[in-house]
Amino acid sequence: MTALRRILLALALLVLATVVLAAVVPGLLAPADPVQTHVRDALLPPGPGRPFGTDQSGRDVYARVVYGAARSLGIGVQATALALVVGLLVGSLAGVAPRPVDAVLMRANDVLMAFPEFLLALVVVAILGPGTGNVAIGVTLAAIPVYVRLARAQTQVLRRAEHVEAARILGVGAFTAFRRHVVPGVLGSLSVLATIGLGSSILAAAGLSFLGLGPAEPTPEWGLMLAGGRNVIGQAWWIAVFPGAAITLTVLAATFLGRTLRARAEGRRA
Repeated sequence: MTALRRILLALALLVLATVVLAAVVPGLLAPADPVQTHVRDALLPPGPGRPFGTDQSGRDVYARVVYGAARSLGIGVQATALALVVGLLVGSLAGVAPRPVDAVLMRANDVLMAFPEFLLALVVVAILGPGTGNVAIGVTLAAIPVYVRLARAQTQVLRRAEHVEAARILGVGAFTAFRRHVVPGVLGSLSVLATIGLGSSILAAAGLSFLGLGPAEPTPEWGLMLAGGRNVIGQAWWIAVFPGAAITLTVLAATFLGRTLRARAEGRRA
């Protein structure tokens, strides 16, 4: 790994650590109340005491960005984790199932993969209705097909690996050999993919919130804040710029970390 990539990796880890800290203990970074309104302080530019300025209701934008990390990151982590679990179960089943079952599962998966992830999530949320929970469901369902395909491919490779065949020759049962020697390998590959997928899930959730399908005001959430600042961006640029920067940095950091892990897992130079 080059010196530049080491620096970028360190910066990515620093960004992700900061976002996690903001999500877990937001009060440590921002003591102000993110939903407290101060009409007289509306649209104040960044300055002492309010580093990110205030919005149309006089709320502290910095506090809202910090507290918004919990909801934005939470949706991304929840959706990614659920997609990984479902993808592992369905993909592994397809990898060991008889050919007709495998064909049915993968054709259904191909249909879902034909749609862009964000479009599929948008359709699901449009059907279920707006709300944080429905956004998480939509993003999860949109992400599952990628995990299913990778899990199936890895299962088919690992089930024929020499160490698995050796375990079967030594008398290890088929299910035990699958659980001990195949599932961990598949899970490792999916975990690397999940690191990249986390950024995509956060971006999709923010996009749905931007369209008004996520949490409602006055909830601090990055996509919702970005939507709230778009109409006054010429007058008060900071309302949209800072949550937009939070989304961008988080997605870039997660994607860079995931690609680095994938390169190492494949034996390539990161």
